[in-house]
Amino acid sequence: MIKEILLIGNPVLRETSEDITSFDKELLSLINDLKDTLIDFQKRKKIGRGIAAPQIGILKKVIFLSLPDRSFALVNPEIVWESDETFEVWDSCFSFDVAFFVKTKRFKSVKVKYQNEKGEWLEETYYDDLSELFQHEIDHLHGVLSTDHLMNNKDIILRAEWEKRYR
Repeated sequence: MIKEILLIGNPVLRETSEDITSFDKELLSLINDLKDTLIDFQKRKKIGRGIAAPQIGILKKVIFLSLPDRSFALVNPEIVWESDETFEVWDSCFSFDVAFFVKTKRFKSVKVKYQNEKGEWLEETYYDDLSELFQHEIDHLHGVLSTDHLMNNKDIILRAEWEKRYR
């Protein structure tokens, strides 16, 4: 079911999410809601690859991603390793209604440990834009928004200007 996406300023986005302990129908329902909400947002806004449960008001550690080669849920994800190398990236968020982008500094690669919807543990390393995506979505589970990573107050740009310059 398509859910409302909470917008910046909503205090729920600043809360810390709880671990998932039951891999049941309730979890599958949450994953489907995240998937439906992500697909709807992508159709309406023509952008976006991931969504975290807090963005629909559910303080549980669940993320759903839709990438060109696969779509999947991450349950209880955590970054277990970060590269020394960083890079700068323009980042936006569904909770900003993708109205603006902020320049952030992120790790060039990260290793993420997570469970799938069956509770099986997996570990994968991600690079470049996928590394940034995982950092962004996992931040949501800890009440952190990309505006918290804003490099300076000059590194913010409206979406229309970002599309002219960088798309």
